Amino acid sequence: MTRTPRAPGRRTAAAVALACALTATVQTPARAEPEPATLTEVRDRIERLYHHAEAATDQYNAAGEKVSAKKKRVRGLDARVTATETRLTRLTSLAGAAARAQYRGGGLPAEAQFVLTDDPERALETASVARQAQQSTQRVLTALAETRGKLEKQRASAEDELRELRSERKKMAAHRKTIEKRIAAAEATEARLSEEQRRRLAALDKEKADEAQAKWVETGVLDQADKTDRADRTDGTDTGENSAGRRAITFATRQLGKPYVWGAEGPDSYDCSGLTSQAWLDAGVAIPRTSQEQWRLLHRVPVEDIRPGDLIIYNADATHVSLYIGDGEMIHAPRPGRSVTVAPAASMEILGVVRPDA
Repeated sequence: MTRTPRAPGRRTAAAVALACALTATVQTPARAEPEPATLTEVRDRIERLYHHAEAATDQYNAAGEKVSAKKKRVRGLDARVTATETRLTRLTSLAGAAARAQYRGGGLPAEAQFVLTDDPERALETASVARQAQQSTQRVLTALAETRGKLEKQRASAEDELRELRSERKKMAAHRKTIEKRIAAAEATEARLSEEQRRRLAALDKEKADEAQAKWVETGVLDQADKTDRADRTDGTDTGENSAGRRAITFATRQLGKPYVWGAEGPDSYDCSGLTSQAWLDAGVAIPRTSQEQWRLLHRVPVEDIRPGDLIIYNADATHVSLYIGDGEMIHAPRPGRSVTVAPAASMEILGVVRPDA
């Protein structure tokens, strides 16, 4: 964490004013934490609040995805059960008609028909066909009844899971509201800072991002990445502007300036993973909706092999994601109150890199 040296006089007055603003706007949580008294502490607290909110939002979105998938499964099972019941009804009707026909014919067993008929050979053939038809119909009816029973059990199980997921999503929604309240308090605090304090706060953010980026560049990662990118273009792995990764970049570039909104995936606003998932979908590749699932399921590549179009996953809990555009920069939807923007790729803690079209 970067600390700025304290200046006498004016800096002290600013700190006192900030402490007053915080006291006036932030409600003390159940477990009270020391009120920040410097801009560095304010920045750290706001970052912490936004991080918690982003983690909650990712979990909320993931729960929503599971609910949607479960709804689709239940609808599919309902359709299969209905189709099975329709067939069962039709075959039951046919079986009944066959029984009525047999009753009208006297209901004679095959042996009696053989004795009484003038054409024993034909009687044997008719009786054999009738028995086969009855047995076949009964087998189908039995199989369909068993299938319907299994489907009903599957549907009941899916509906139980759906109820559980809905309950979990309600819990997540309640948790998200708690985070929203904390962020609203942080935003209100930030809004009450003087113009000079807001400028200084922005400068601290930039200073921290620049330091992180400089350390990343010093590792030589970008030099290796440039070599990898050039090699890809040479051997045909990357077909230039027509590659899926570059089409994803083109899509993301068109979204610059659009606001960050939790849970949004376009077209007018985005959250971080909403932007990356839609960018790659526009490029013809469907990827998971949340940053945590993108990190868990997509192909991971070494950071030094990063190329334009890859996704950079941030934070130890994979709660943020951006789209790498080359030259050490990325496009991302930062947080509430900000818009989709271009930023240094290492301005946050990098967890790793994934490649959707590997």
